[in-house]
Amino acid sequence: MTSKTEKNLLPIFTVDTPPYAHFGGSIQKMSRNMFIGLIPVIILSIMTYGLLSLRVMMLAIGTAVLTEALCLYLADRENRIYDGTAMVAGLLFALLLPAGAPWWLVIIGSSLSIAIGKQAFGGLGANPLCTPLVGWAILTISWPTQMDPNAMVLGSNLIDPLLKLKYFGVQSLPEGINSALLLGEQLGGLGTGFIAAITLGGIYLLITRTIRPEATIAYFLGVLISGVIFWKIDPNTHISPELYFLTGSTVLMGFFFITDHASSPVSSIGLILFGLLAGILTVLMRIYGIYADGAPFAVLLANLCTPLLDIIRPRPWGKRS
Repeated sequence: MTSKTEKNLLPIFTVDTPPYAHFGGSIQKMSRNMFIGLIPVIILSIMTYGLLSLRVMMLAIGTAVLTEALCLYLADRENRIYDGTAMVAGLLFALLLPAGAPWWLVIIGSSLSIAIGKQAFGGLGANPLCTPLVGWAILTISWPTQMDPNAMVLGSNLIDPLLKLKYFGVQSLPEGINSALLLGEQLGGLGTGFIAAITLGGIYLLITRTIRPEATIAYFLGVLISGVIFWKIDPNTHISPELYFLTGSTVLMGFFFITDHASSPVSSIGLILFGLLAGILTVLMRIYGIYADGAPFAVLLANLCTPLLDIIRPRPWGKRS
């Protein structure tokens, strides 16, 4: 039995690690919302590319989940594949691939995304880089031909606007193409060209508070401001600002990649600077880089600056300057 003196010595409060109040969210709920936000893109991708699209997505998701389970088993850690993060990472990775990507390319990229981009740094929340972009960057640098939609998707009547802009200039695009690009009538990754569907999914993520708006808004502003500057300098050489949003993976990056919680800053000012940096880098890489779509590389470079941006913190109230 516990004496009266011992009872008086018992702590009144039990101190534990934060957060101390639950806001109603969970990792599973965030993963589910991400998947729901991608449903319009998935449907249009299958309608456009057929079973090739479904093959790539299912193979990438299955490989990502199995890789995560294997990594957790080898590290003797709790199996957390039920949280859905590996599935979402595999799906996002697949949406960057061409429909005709060979099976071995999908498996290598998806497994490296999880093994190197996530588990090598300690797992969920510890990865400094956006997980799907790690595998995509490795494949793009190592096998550029297999990652080129023009080489992998044969017999399609769709055009690749980024390729035309890169090698043939602004005049190579036909007039009145903006509406067609908005509806996804362009060749690219499985989910990069469906701008209207991506925007619809992104709005859903914002409404459900799955993502924070600061980085997304700042990213789009960075792209817009940079695009306007170059277009004003020489409209005959540089594209109009709206084409940066209607081509490539710009909108997909803004809603689904730059908002990755682990690889983005924590504070609002950090997120704003992070988004602006990624947006400016996107335009610079489109213009001066060797790759037609510089948005994924721009986000990866901005991820490297996250630790520096996290240093920016508000001064504690009452602290002397």
